[in-house]
Amino acid sequence: MTSEQRPNSTTKVRCCIVGGGPAGMMLGYLLGRAGIDVVVLEKHADFFRDFRGDTVHPSTLQMMDELGLIDDFLKLPHQRLQTMDGLFGGTKVRIADLRRLHTKYPFIAFMPQWDFLNFLREAGQRLSSLKVMMNTEAVDLIRRGETIGGVRAKTPDGIVDIEADLTVACDGRHSLVRERAGLAVEEIGAPMDVLWFRVGRKADETENLFARIDPGKMMVTFDRGDYWQCAYVIAKGQYDAVKARGLPALLDDVVRMAPVLRSGIGDVRSFDDVKLLTVAINRLKRWTRPGLLCIGDASHAMSPVGGVGVNLAVQDAVATANLLADKLQRGCPAEDELDAVRRRREFPVKMTQAMQVVVQNNIISGALRGGNRPLKVPLVVRLISALPWLQGIPARLLALGVRPEHVQSKTAPTP
Repeated sequence: MTSEQRPNSTTKVRCCIVGGGPAGMMLGYLLGRAGIDVVVLEKHADFFRDFRGDTVHPSTLQMMDELGLIDDFLKLPHQRLQTMDGLFGGTKVRIADLRRLHTKYPFIAFMPQWDFLNFLREAGQRLSSLKVMMNTEAVDLIRRGETIGGVRAKTPDGIVDIEADLTVACDGRHSLVRERAGLAVEEIGAPMDVLWFRVGRKADETENLFARIDPGKMMVTFDRGDYWQCAYVIAKGQYDAVKARGLPALLDDVVRMAPVLRSGIGDVRSFDDVKLLTVAINRLKRWTRPGLLCIGDASHAMSPVGGVGVNLAVQDAVATANLLADKLQRGCPAEDELDAVRRRREFPVKMTQAMQVVVQNNIISGALRGGNRPLKVPLVVRLISALPWLQGIPARLLALGVRPEHVQSKTAPTP
């Protein structure tokens, strides 16, 4: 070990959470609320990042309500989506209607994820047990024999060791913690990648179409108030081919699919304004080592189909606090107790990924293959669109998930 690698200091906490995304920040808030000494490490100086999921579904809104945070949360700028309409080869269809749900918040809130995370961080500042360390990157694990005993992290002031009874990996689909722990990833695969960009929106431009599918092309647009957030779907690995055609060809395709974007398309000036999101679906078979638990994208990467990744991550965090908060008061739970989180969350993860694969294989792959034959609306989509009472089924799966979670972890008594 070189001198640069030796820690400048050592900190001891009950729980160290690596990653300040939705899973990490929610779990940090819940454990801090329960009076557990917890630190969240976020490697960036802020939460501002492109193509972070910005859909907050009714299940997450309900949990914010259960935490007593919903009123202030909904004061943040956001847009609300209740119906999901699409254009399939020129035919308009309705995919889901959230107004049919018997839930307190029957809408999807579109909100920049950095606003969501900043809100949780600010709410957590009232909790003496919670510390969020920005600009702090985990670089290795601390081991005590076969047990994970915390992380070594790089900060602006040098290397620090954070010793913890429990380490929770919330550091995303490219998790360093998961890799250093030697946990194998099962790849399920996805046939597409996504180009993510913004187009300016005029105040009088309105359109409630969510998805557009043409032969060889697919695009999703989100009305974000003063701009359109666009996700242009391409076949897996075809980004270089898209760039070779040139930006004008791409933007012509975009405007043909969505004429409402014509007035603002000039905002996309170069491929620097277009971000590539590499889509993956995978999951861990084993989410734990002694002293370590993986949740959120670190344990299961989701497709953007349905925009449910953020909400599954939050549900993982709530389930983790429900199952482990009391046990953490006494030290690190045994590995079998940590594995209760996987046993609780694995079924909804597998079911959601299976539904995403069905959509990929039966709709997206067919659309991206292109060809001269006009697209036919799949029978199941025609039925859902024609029978309004059916629109509540996909709405429930999107809005609440396969197994919704509710906050059961306790609030520590005020001293």
